[in-house]
Amino acid sequence: MDLILQNIEYTMEVLNKIEGEITKVIIGQKDIIRKVLIAIFCGGNVLLEGLPGVGKTHLVKSIAKVLNLKFSRIQFTPDLMPSDIVGTNIISKDKDGFLNFTFQKGPIFANIILADEINRATPKTQSALLEAMQEKTVTVMGTTYKLDEPFFVLATQNPLEQEGTYPLPEAQQDRFMFKVDVPLPSFDEMIEIVNLTTESQMPEPNKIIEAQEIIQIGEIIRKVPIARPVLEYAARLVMSTQPHIDQNEIAKKYLRFGAGPRALQHIVLGAKANALFEGRPNVAFDDIKSLAKSVLCHRIGLNFEAISEGKKPADIVEEILQSLKEW
Repeated sequence: MDLILQNIEYTMEVLNKIEGEITKVIIGQKDIIRKVLIAIFCGGNVLLEGLPGVGKTHLVKSIAKVLNLKFSRIQFTPDLMPSDIVGTNIISKDKDGFLNFTFQKGPIFANIILADEINRATPKTQSALLEAMQEKTVTVMGTTYKLDEPFFVLATQNPLEQEGTYPLPEAQQDRFMFKVDVPLPSFDEMIEIVNLTTESQMPEPNKIIEAQEIIQIGEIIRKVPIARPVLEYAARLVMSTQPHIDQNEIAKKYLRFGAGPRALQHIVLGAKANALFEGRPNVAFDDIKSLAKSVLCHRIGLNFEAISEGKKPADIVEEILQSLKEW
């Protein structure tokens, strides 16, 4: 037990150091940085929704440098094919002059993948990411290739342009640990960003840890204790989004479907990591609440009544949080 506590204390120090290094080169967006880091250490993926030019690519590149991970960016377009992502077999000659099939790896063979404007690609191409996100493997012509770990997908989508886009189906959205809205920076942040980016040389973040340490920290996060009442609170929160349960008045009124077991797994695992970021060796109710919207909003479906009243998924989750008692 003492060894576990020592590991937890060490992990707290490392996580705070990583977060501090990234905030040197990223202005604002502290909540987004925290959630992206939580997802990486927990083996999850993140869906970012925001306007172009708010620093999504710069954020991911900076995180990759701090964590010393291989970074790859894939620009999703309507003509992008699955083989453009995962790779394909090509015909090549061996040293004896015989023709053979050789697997040419695609850009998905990296540690951190930025899937830019994922909703611009067709469903067939979007689905090429599913196996990689869930199983950390890629299958091409019956052969399965294991991806290097840690493996993390950060997908972006533009909330305004809907023409020529293919919205992600619910099953694929459920593969993302968090969905995070990226707001426009404030006036003061705008000034700070311009001052930082128009100087003669942009500051570079320092490398803090290696890939193997990230995997080890992920194992330590899973050992963070969570009290039974906090776990039950998280379970009741997820169950409160199910409209078919009679006592869920808010869900029955506004939702077509609710979140499932994967949401509970992600909110509990994420809360364990958030507790360490906050400098606590155990999970608190506030850890669950701070991640509730990012975990649940993309996993619930609004019905006609909610849409007609101008409700958003975040509004429904907030109402559920307000109605839910801790004990």
